[in-house]
Amino acid sequence: MKINNLETFLEKVRAGKMPLGIAITFTDSAVTELACAAGFDFMWFDGEHGEFSRENAMQHLMAVRGTGVASFYRVPACDHTEIKRIIDFAPAGVIIPMILDENDAARAVSYCRYPIHGGTRGVGARRGHNYGADDVGKYFEASAHDPLVILQLEHINAARRLDQILAVPGIDAIIVGPYDFTMSMGKPGQFDDPEVSSTFDECCRKIREKGILLGCYTEGNFDVWKRRGVQFMAIRNDTSAMFEGCKLQMARARGEV
Repeated sequence: MKINNLETFLEKVRAGKMPLGIAITFTDSAVTELACAAGFDFMWFDGEHGEFSRENAMQHLMAVRGTGVASFYRVPACDHTEIKRIIDFAPAGVIIPMILDENDAARAVSYCRYPIHGGTRGVGARRGHNYGADDVGKYFEASAHDPLVILQLEHINAARRLDQILAVPGIDAIIVGPYDFTMSMGKPGQFDDPEVSSTFDECCRKIREKGILLGCYTEGNFDVWKRRGVQFMAIRNDTSAMFEGCKLQMARARGEV
């Protein structure tokens, strides 16, 4: 839908480009406007670890309209009610965290799709068909693939069930969450550990072979993730970007840079 810039995002992926995104946790939607102006391709609104209310969520999703920047929203959990509270605001993608097995994956897909497309999503079109300005029939047709169903792979148990997860129909994309992943392996932040690295390699290979869009969140090791076949990356969150900017300006003012 034009309202969420999903097609613009997908066109970049199909053209072999690497869409880059930022995770937004601050409630002020001016942060989203700023990030769009900085040139990011997608926003990752963090309803899991951020402080968003429904009103905040709506304001941030509205802030990307007309920018060409896609809007992805991470819900707190794989829960029908949590997804319903956001999906009617028409994000380009819904990120569902901590998917551990094929049952979680199947529920996530179901919660994001209307019954006419095999799901259990409740009907509350409103913003999705531009408050009635767009044809509701075309909206329901588009809802078969909009928003993207984006699962987050971030636990070693999910890696062990990955073949079964990938067999679930309707998964549009999978994001690898490396921080929680390493924590679940008892190796927090040890991204270069051979066991961790090989696990990431295998997961990414299987996801790409299945033809599912592959993304990741990383604040470094960009070339490593590119070699793994990642097709879109969230490369910072707003807090780290603000901190780094402040530190850099301090260093410049002190003549240290």
